[in-house]
Amino acid sequence: MTAPVIELQAVSKRFTLHHQHGAQLQVLQDVNLRVAPGECVVLDGPSGQGKSTLLKLIYANYLASGGRILLTPPGGAALDLGQAEPRALVQMRRDTVGYVSQFLRVIPRVSALDVVAEPLMDAGHSQEDARAEAARWLARLRIPEHLWPLPPATFSGGEQQRVNIARNMIRPRPLLLLDEPTASLDAANTATVIELIREAVARGAAVIGIFHDRAVGDAVATRRVDMSAFRRAA
Repeated sequence: MTAPVIELQAVSKRFTLHHQHGAQLQVLQDVNLRVAPGECVVLDGPSGQGKSTLLKLIYANYLASGGRILLTPPGGAALDLGQAEPRALVQMRRDTVGYVSQFLRVIPRVSALDVVAEPLMDAGHSQEDARAEAARWLARLRIPEHLWPLPPATFSGGEQQRVNIARNMIRPRPLLLLDEPTASLDAANTATVIELIREAVARGAAVIGIFHDRAVGDAVATRRVDMSAFRRAA
């Protein structure tokens, strides 16, 4: 069996509700999940089942309340995300894990072209080559060329999401996390994103995704995980 890129071992997550006298909200319990290179695992379940929380745990935006999360890029050493130093987490986000969240967070006044090119420049590509590749991605995702020199904060929601997708998928990484990447996209751009996900899987990325549209999940999934199995009342 191929070694997993990401492995969750009995992972749980609970939140303390300070505005409700310290009440505990158990969101996830006993999550065991392994995702290998070339897999696209789609997380199923209605809102409130902890799908986005799971992605944030893997990206180390949240710290697990229990269990272990082990990230092992092909040919690399395992990183225990619950024990990792901040420097290691920064490197992990730069080199190993791409995360398309539901919101684009970028520095104001930076052009869309440079927002998308930045991950490639961080990887050592020249500015010229990075911008050329960024232009290719923006064109593929139907961002009009006259918008490329402008900051994405001025764009529509759908345009911002396409910039978000380009920025976080342009650099091939071993693990890709997708939190409803097509929620604000039209049919043509949704089809393009499906192609991009399939290409990532074909080159050996491990992908974990949440999709509001079941047809999109069906188009990319190699398997599905029912999140209700990991949702327990406090």
